[in-house]
Amino acid sequence: MIKKPGLLLKKGLLALGALCVSITATAESAVWKVSKGEDYLYLAGTVHVLRASDYPLPREFEQAYADADRLFFETDIGAMNDVSLQQRMMTQMTYQDGRTLRTVLNEEAYQALTEFVETAGVPIPMAMMQTFKPGLLISTITLLEFQKLGFTPQGVDSYFFTRAMGDGKDRGELETLDEQIALLAGMGEGAESEYILYSLQDFSDLEIAIEDMVTAWRAGDVESLDKQFVAEMMEASEELYDSMLVRRNHAWLPRIEAMFDEAGIEYVLAGVAHMVGDDGLLALLQDRGYEVVQFQAE
Repeated sequence: MIKKPGLLLKKGLLALGALCVSITATAESAVWKVSKGEDYLYLAGTVHVLRASDYPLPREFEQAYADADRLFFETDIGAMNDVSLQQRMMTQMTYQDGRTLRTVLNEEAYQALTEFVETAGVPIPMAMMQTFKPGLLISTITLLEFQKLGFTPQGVDSYFFTRAMGDGKDRGELETLDEQIALLAGMGEGAESEYILYSLQDFSDLEIAIEDMVTAWRAGDVESLDKQFVAEMMEASEELYDSMLVRRNHAWLPRIEAMFDEAGIEYVLAGVAHMVGDDGLLALLQDRGYEVVQFQAE
């Protein structure tokens, strides 16, 4: 049951937080150094879409990149433009059984969606989105709204993926693209009308919410990030919190721990919401005995 809309659009930005984690008091950026004896790796909380004005990134991101031998992203960014992948994505994220938004949503949700599409100037007519599942629908509208505010898909992850390709650095991923597609395709399932209504409510103050989030992210403000993401998501829907963050973080944890047994230094980049919170990667690693400190560039 979704109780509150706050996190639905922010997930689109981070794709798309706990204070118990021991970090340095002076926040510089959303980059952390995780150590086990003499071995260490970097964890960077990212934002998946940014504006040109958000560059250059904080120095910690660049210094961690320079020190790293391999980069790991949430998924295989390079495969996103693969035609076969895009076909699979559309198959999984659209209704293939005769259902449409008109038949799935109740009258209130459908009318609210129709009115928003018309008044907000969404360039895709409702007729073309009838077979979109709620996850694809809201993600599409969210991206379009971000574009109005000057954001592009060239966020932190894409930036460093391109850099790594050019510099010949090895790249890996924490989960497959099919896993991410399945997650998005299932968003709102069983509570489609409620999901749509709550998502639409959140667009009204999107600009203010995004500015606050980007400011907290640049500063590595763990307290603010925890309040904006983890606390809001848990209040909105425990099921959403579990599927988007908890289960994925626990699935990623052994993959990250295995990096300490490999030669060289890893740089792991994932949405900043995955870093903070009681079930965040920072807390999970600290609970397993790793030293976790907020990285500060020299």
